Amino acid sequence: MTSNGVELAVISPSSPLKVGDEIVIKLELRTDRDMEFIHLKDMRGAGFEPTIQLSGYKYQDGLGYYQSPRDGSMNFFISSMSKGTYVLEYPLRVTHEGVFSAGISTIQSMYAPEFSSHSQGDVVRVGK
Repeated sequence: MTSNGVELAVISPSSPLKVGDEIVIKLELRTDRDMEFIHLKDMRGAGFEPTIQLSGYKYQDGLGYYQSPRDGSMNFFISSMSKGTYVLEYPLRVTHEGVFSAGISTIQSMYAPEFSSHSQGDVVRVGK
């Protein structure tokens, strides 16, 4: 919180995460063609919990999708995605100190599985 309201800050060694912090996950999707029936699974680190607990339909950045939180991941089901770039965001709360694997994100067409992609994993440090 700042005098201008809520502002996002980059996580860095000079501003480490601590238990109780809220982070925002941003997923950037780029497609060079119109696509239908897409599943995006975003795995999260063990020390994080979603603040969104209920499944439901959402509309963000020109894209409609069904969002479903699970024990170790956040799932997005997209019925139709036009050619372009989209950013999906959702909040997580830091619950434990330690070093965690951030997991990967996987996106795949449900009816044409040859159209798929994934992100790289990363390491997240919380606390000291």
